[in-house]
Amino acid sequence: MKTTPKTSAKVTIFEVAAEAGVSFATVSRVINNDVHVKPETRQRVLKTMQRLGFVANRQARSLAGGKSNTIGLLVPDLGTAYIGEIIRGIDTELSWSDLDLILYTTHRTAAKEANYVANLAHGMVDGLLLVLPRNPVDYIETLTLRKFPFVLIDHQGTAENCPAVGATNWQGAYTATEYLIQLGHERIGFITGSMDLGCSEDRLKGYRSALRTHHIPDKPELVYEGDFFQPDGYAGACALLDLENPPTAIFASNDVMAMGVLDAVRNRGQRIPDDISVVGFDNIPQSAMVYPPITTVQQPLEQMGRVAAQMLINILKKNEKESNRIELPTELIVRSSTSSPRDRAG
Repeated sequence: MKTTPKTSAKVTIFEVAAEAGVSFATVSRVINNDVHVKPETRQRVLKTMQRLGFVANRQARSLAGGKSNTIGLLVPDLGTAYIGEIIRGIDTELSWSDLDLILYTTHRTAAKEANYVANLAHGMVDGLLLVLPRNPVDYIETLTLRKFPFVLIDHQGTAENCPAVGATNWQGAYTATEYLIQLGHERIGFITGSMDLGCSEDRLKGYRSALRTHHIPDKPELVYEGDFFQPDGYAGACALLDLENPPTAIFASNDVMAMGVLDAVRNRGQRIPDDISVVGFDNIPQSAMVYPPITTVQQPLEQMGRVAAQMLINILKKNEKESNRIELPTELIVRSSTSSPRDRAG
């Protein structure tokens, strides 16, 4: 009598072990491609799995005490090319390994982020990549104590030995501000990113340091707090341009907000860069496609994703944390959205 294979959903690892005449641990080792299994035993287990219709999924591997061969990726949102470029780098690097990627969107909510981390770190994935985490202090200590592999992306880390990949945000903002000053701008508006993020703080500090270096007063009314979204750029530009003595240049903390600045300036009938110079940050692909193309600070976003993935893979292979932070260089990309200020008195 021919036995009809059960569906994979009904077959358990224990049934495979009993049918193949081996222990549960041996089946687990076969599932996880452990080299410490005799070839004949491996073949017997594999044939039994095929005959019973058993398919080992990622989570089953983890529950069996092995590896899920899956990396968890937490991102704040999926609405910008900034995130897309980082994910592209991660995906490219993981394509060279036998690792899958599972993506979660936190919607910039700290509580949701912490909840995802707690769930994923309990066997669903082998390691975590976290892009722009909101408040990692809440859970990094727990992950560290558990020796659970993780790498932060575009974050300065929570301690000196916290594995993180970022860019030279302070230097990038300093260089861009200094460039505007060298063009002749003295009243330079600045739209910040979310101020609970280290990269936003670093960019604001870089802007202010450049002003101090060139003995230009740091005027509080020229700083508008944004949140990295395009409407913040629009609202920030409107607030700055409504000042009695408006700026001749506006530096937005990312390209997405810089696009909002372009819209606000145009809607007022002003020209870029003749009336207002505009600078962004990130160098996402769209920054070169809008009109006028935006002068911006290039973050090596794809490279950041690749380096973070490499770092996590190394941690997984060595089974120990890499206690270092990597900062990749930024670069000023000059385009058509900036020029010397017009003489308003003329």
